[in-house]
Amino acid sequence: MTSDISNAPMSPLSVGIGALDGGPADLGQYAGQVVLVVNVASKCGLTPQYEGLERLHERYAERGFTVLGVPCNQFMGQEPGSAQEIAEFCSATYGVTFPMTEKVEVNGEGRHPLYERLVGFADAEGHRGDVRWNFEKFLIGRDGEVVARFAPQTEPEAPEVVAAVEEQLA
Repeated sequence: MTSDISNAPMSPLSVGIGALDGGPADLGQYAGQVVLVVNVASKCGLTPQYEGLERLHERYAERGFTVLGVPCNQFMGQEPGSAQEIAEFCSATYGVTFPMTEKVEVNGEGRHPLYERLVGFADAEGHRGDVRWNFEKFLIGRDGEVVARFAPQTEPEAPEVVAAVEEQLA
């Protein structure tokens, strides 16, 4: 019996995706780091989570951690802006310095390959599959594999998120 390694899951960080400011976003630059991937939106009740995401990014960046914001307009049209509008909003309103990708779809037939590799991981309640709402969080460990998933309502600085980040940075 032979194994087919072509069916083995590949790291989410190996997919191609555009940067919010145009051109490609080189996710490969985060190989060996810990990355929190979050689908974000500017006009959502959870949008204030940008503050906690930025604080988390700043707190652990020197230890090899980054937040990666992935704008998505699939949930009640809550990310309608252009790339420039999204960038200006995030910078001016929340002082966001973490990297952001192009706007993508996280669910359905148009689901971006990044999310194809994320959504199979279950959160603490056992939910796997489609992203439920804006600000769902996926933690990728230094080995490039998904190690945790957090519901949209889970604050970025919640004890379980901080503990998972610190465990991966240890």
